[in-house]
Amino acid sequence: MQTAARTIITLAVLLAGWQVLVWVTGVEFFILPGPWRVLQSLADNVELIGRHAAITLLEIVLGLICGSALGVLSAIALSWFPVARRWLLPLLVVAQAIPVFALAPVLVLWLGYGLASKVMMASLIIFFPVTTAFLDGLRRTEPGWLDLAHTMTGPGGRQERWAQLRYIRIPAALPALASGLRVAAAVAPIGAVVGEWVGSSAGLGYLMLHANGRMQIDLLFAALFVLAAMAVTLFFSLDWLLRRLLPWQPDSLPTE
Repeated sequence: MQTAARTIITLAVLLAGWQVLVWVTGVEFFILPGPWRVLQSLADNVELIGRHAAITLLEIVLGLICGSALGVLSAIALSWFPVARRWLLPLLVVAQAIPVFALAPVLVLWLGYGLASKVMMASLIIFFPVTTAFLDGLRRTEPGWLDLAHTMTGPGGRQERWAQLRYIRIPAALPALASGLRVAAAVAPIGAVVGEWVGSSAGLGYLMLHANGRMQIDLLFAALFVLAAMAVTLFFSLDWLLRRLLPWQPDSLPTE
């Protein structure tokens, strides 16, 4: 409740500052519209924005699911095979260093202007933080727990390694995975919107691009406001779910 109140107060202060800036500078509305004009545009185009927002939200959610699943599997594989980790981890870092805008045209060319290219863009952005966070958690398992398991079960080769991974390493790494998923939820909209900017026929990115070309800056800001609201809602919904699923993890986002 307190978090919601603080969020509303912060938003109100930002909107008031925005309106004051427009009044003081006297800037033209087609350069920087005031918040009231943006809200009017949102109300007048609620059906249009809602239709495009539903497509973008679907891209974000599918990208979050696919990217997170791929990241989890990759982290487990890299943890299980040390040789693969030494060879492939630098490649993951290099791949992450490639700008998103450089990959978007290629993915649109390969996968088309539909849903697939946007989901792939979101998945690629999500993949790295989930993989690195979960892999770090798997590698930092408390050594004492592993020694105790080894003492109790005795040497068992690959079977023992699998049991340690399943019953000790993965549960111990879940808080680290949760941190990676929170980061993924925050950056997921970037991939979807960038893909829509490069080539699409629907979505909030597509709507913003065309609104900008027609000098409908109030509509552009309205679509951007909806995108930001979606991103914030997705982040806090995922954070709430992770808190319920992992009650033993430290509280990384204090509410007081």
